[in-house]
Amino acid sequence: MGFFTKERQTAPCTVTISHRFEELSAHVRFDDGTTINPGDEVQVQGPEIMAAFGELVEEKRTAVIMRASKLEQLWTRATGDFEFMELCEFSFSEEALS
Repeated sequence: MGFFTKERQTAPCTVTISHRFEELSAHVRFDDGTTINPGDEVQVQGPEIMAAFGELVEEKRTAVIMRASKLEQLWTRATGDFEFMELCEFSFSEEALS
């Protein structure tokens, strides 16, 4: 992998979708031990997975990983904390807590 170039990689994965009262989540686990680095992009191939309420669905799929260039990795590491703050929501109210 070069300083400016991206690399494409495929990996087998397991997708787990939970649509239950106690948990609403979606997770991807790479079956071959592949790891994701800062700046990498992952796209899971195949049709949309739908889980009805109360279900836990698990499917085997293939994921396409676009590896970030070394420059993108450095930039993501340097600016990642600032982008995290965009996810935070702050609210101010005139009401006093009692």
